[in-house]
Amino acid sequence: MNGVLGEVWNTLTFDVPYNTAVVLRGVSVLGIACGVIGTFLLLRKRSLVADAVSHAALPGVCMGFLLAIWLGIDDRPMWMLLSGAAVAGSLGIVCMQWLISLPRVKEDAAIGVVLSVFFAVGVVLLGLIQNMPVSQKAGLSSFIFGQAATMNARDANAILLIAAMVLAVAMVSFKELRLLCFDAGYARSIGFPRIALDGLLMTLVMILTVIGLHAVGVLLMVALLIIPAVAARFWTDRLGPMLLLAGVVGAGSAAAATLISAGALPAWTGFDPLAFGDASANLPTGPLIVLCGTAVLLFSVLFSPRRGVVAAA
Repeated sequence: MNGVLGEVWNTLTFDVPYNTAVVLRGVSVLGIACGVIGTFLLLRKRSLVADAVSHAALPGVCMGFLLAIWLGIDDRPMWMLLSGAAVAGSLGIVCMQWLISLPRVKEDAAIGVVLSVFFAVGVVLLGLIQNMPVSQKAGLSSFIFGQAATMNARDANAILLIAAMVLAVAMVSFKELRLLCFDAGYARSIGFPRIALDGLLMTLVMILTVIGLHAVGVLLMVALLIIPAVAARFWTDRLGPMLLLAGVVGAGSAAAATLISAGALPAWTGFDPLAFGDASANLPTGPLIVLCGTAVLLFSVLFSPRRGVVAAA
């Protein structure tokens, strides 16, 4: 038993190979922040907005890369790529709000238009970049599905800092965001700036989407935001515990996926990466995060005490 507890403690304290520890630290904190902000997004009934923002970020990544080439930068500076993603994501939000303000255009239609158009532009730009005679283009397509294994210590520390800032803003604005999610009409009647609060929530979603592109990718980022919140919703009716549970599910899913991808799961789990051959060490972390979160969601659907299938039966 001591051996099992020791391995659990070593995993929780990142006593794993250095590269794995770096990725583990970055994606775990990202999972916490996404779980918390995703809860507000789910309760505000804006889940698909995260999908539109993540898809809208792809052309921004490409434009940031093209700008670096135009400026004569030999490297592929991550800050330029993510800055371009932030600009494109913000533009996507503005376009959605403009389309929603038009007569006869509903929110789901506006989200579908922005999602498809921006992603199409990104794919076209990505195709043009792949035909350019430059060496920096290698690996740029990893932003579609994410490539957490290439994360370095600087990237992980940046994710940790930005995610912590997002969580701090969310906690400072907790009362306002709670009222916005549960009774936006009452919030407006007592003078709360509903449009500004909606803008704040969308900004937090955009920031997390941008910093998560490298780890999860544009296609799967929405899952990291929404699945932990949905899983937590099955276990509680109170916002505080739901935020805590969503953060735990997000961090746990990200950590488990990282360890599986690196073949570094503790021996007590019974997982043997060699059983799947050498390819098991190259499993993509982003999709594994989604699958681990989905496993928790399925468990919640089946066994939650009040809303689960088993309890209902």
